[in-house]
Amino acid sequence: MSELHPLARACTFLFAPGHKPERFEKALNSGADAVILDLEDAVPLADKAVAREAIAHAWHGWSAAQRARILVRINALTTDDAVADLNWLPALAGLGAVMVPKAQSAGDLARVSQAVGAQVPLVPLIETAQGLFALHEVAQAPQVVRLALGHLDLQADLGMVCGADEAELGSVRLNLVMASRLANLPPPIDGVSTSTQDLGLVLNDAARSRRFGFFAKLCIHPAQLVPVREAFIPSAAQQDWAHRVLAAEAAAGGGAFTVDGKMVDPPVLKLARQILSQV
Repeated sequence: MSELHPLARACTFLFAPGHKPERFEKALNSGADAVILDLEDAVPLADKAVAREAIAHAWHGWSAAQRARILVRINALTTDDAVADLNWLPALAGLGAVMVPKAQSAGDLARVSQAVGAQVPLVPLIETAQGLFALHEVAQAPQVVRLALGHLDLQADLGMVCGADEAELGSVRLNLVMASRLANLPPPIDGVSTSTQDLGLVLNDAARSRRFGFFAKLCIHPAQLVPVREAFIPSAAQQDWAHRVLAAEAAAGGGAFTVDGKMVDPPVLKLARQILSQV
């Protein structure tokens, strides 16, 4: 999938429960880059059909641009509800992407693709040991626009007890970034922060994601959008530095040169261009 796809550059992905249609418009108008209408964890078993009906009813009132920002997270493919989800999804013309929970193989994604068609992007959630084992296979499957980390489910599946800084998941995050890079995908999407009150914690979590090479985060509340965006979007000072580096490059006409008393060579130039591409 092309990096020109709108979801390839999105940095805030906001969940909205599929059985609560009163939250759909609020999510779309929240400032989130993308909205995930959830059929899985946020929806009680008794309300799965209600959620599909609510999304289908609202769908006809949204513009093509709004639909392109919407993902639907289906139920895990091992469940009966996933069968109903896959039979229903083709009715959502212009859907931005399907989020596939507990993706464990390219075969899982092929099953979704067969149901929704080859034109609909897929966002696999890596949240099981098997999914992590098959990470590179999943990343390189057709229609994948980005990888996403479901770190809470992954911890449960692996029996992990992580500290507050989640240092134990460092190798997992690095592997998602590497798999994305090797598959020529945009940087991956990190998992949720569970606090909706401690926005400093959300900012720190997002800043950690950015340090690892992620450039997006799943959000569970609109209040999380501002700190997440603050962590991912380059600051005015960073943008100014990048502009000055590229201007100095043009003036130097090639070879190494200095900006702010520090040498600039090809890796630094690459960083400057990356910063400006993320604005």
